[in-house]
Amino acid sequence: MTKLRVPSLQHLARNWHPDSKKITKSLVRLAENPPRFNYNPLSSAALDLLLFGQPYDQVRLGIIRAVKREGVRDNYLEILSLMHKHFESISPDFVQQVDTRMYPITRGLMIPFTPPLIYGLGGQIYFPWLSFWRANPLSNKRLALFVSLVREVLVEDPDLENARFQIYDFSAPKPKTPRELAIIEARDVPTLSQDETKEMLEIFAEGFFNAQAELAGKVSTQKDTERQDSFEDHRQRDLFK
Repeated sequence: MTKLRVPSLQHLARNWHPDSKKITKSLVRLAENPPRFNYNPLSSAALDLLLFGQPYDQVRLGIIRAVKREGVRDNYLEILSLMHKHFESISPDFVQQVDTRMYPITRGLMIPFTPPLIYGLGGQIYFPWLSFWRANPLSNKRLALFVSLVREVLVEDPDLENARFQIYDFSAPKPKTPRELAIIEARDVPTLSQDETKEMLEIFAEGFFNAQAELAGKVSTQKDTERQDSFEDHRQRDLFK
């Protein structure tokens, strides 16, 4: 059964479109043809490097041994190298893991928000968001939506409201070029008004629930067809008894 997964806040922003029908189409396509890999191992690698203090060579070797597909493995290692070089250059004073929060989009739709970590440097707490997409990183209104939603989450937490929110963009500047680490300061991204944020989330929610209904309808149609085929096969066998 094809099931529509609840997206992360970042995926919500990436799939947002002013036309809810296009959101529905995108989410249905994603559910029926999901990506063949994800970047979860890199989030774990970041924690291994920064929180648990494992040596870079050990973390790198772990990825080499665990990931059999060459293209995926090389993809991970390219990002890991950039991540290591950056954090080695700044040497954080401390690193802490952050618990998952839930962002209420609308009734019946809660979006999980799982930050990778926070770190302290020179008396300032930093809140880095790691974006591992090679192409089409968040930009313009989608970036503003994501930043606005995360800001809402941070303001609700007294320990994080004064954190310096940064987006670590590991994308490639052009197709078929090496990735680069670009750090986007969230404070430089315009914040959406509450009314604009609400309107955008309502559009997304409409697209999401319509995608759920469309996928459920396809499952129902498939089951009806299977029952009909089974009934016809049964009658056909009776004819030859």
